Amino acid sequence: MKNKMMMLMLVGFGLTSCHSVSNANVSQQQVDMRSVVNSPEVTLIDVRVPEQYAEGSADNTVNIPLKDLESQVENLKSKDKIVVFCNTGKQAASAKELLNKRGIKNVYSGTSWKNVKAIQEESKSK
Repeated sequence: MKNKMMMLMLVGFGLTSCHSVSNANVSQQQVDMRSVVNSPEVTLIDVRVPEQYAEGSADNTVNIPLKDLESQVENLKSKDKIVVFCNTGKQAASAKELLNKRGIKNVYSGTSWKNVKAIQEESKSK
């Protein structure tokens, strides 16, 4: 019984420790995403279909639908930083993976266009 209690305490401590480290990493990623989105060297790419893009997007973006992204790889290789985003982040994750597999390593997922837009607006209000 004593060993079981000790094991439970160690497992609980381990989970708590990992959780706090994870929060620190998420916070750091958010800070980095702010600086990336607001960087003058960034190319912001909305990977949604044109109809969705026309309904609203972040500022200073280009619309390259996910299905067309493969054909744009060579044009994107010269970009310093690329942030891809969509509605929920699923297509952005696919776009990031595609670009990484084609040799473009400076790609970041901004998840949703609303997230990227909020980062831009936060920066303007400072």
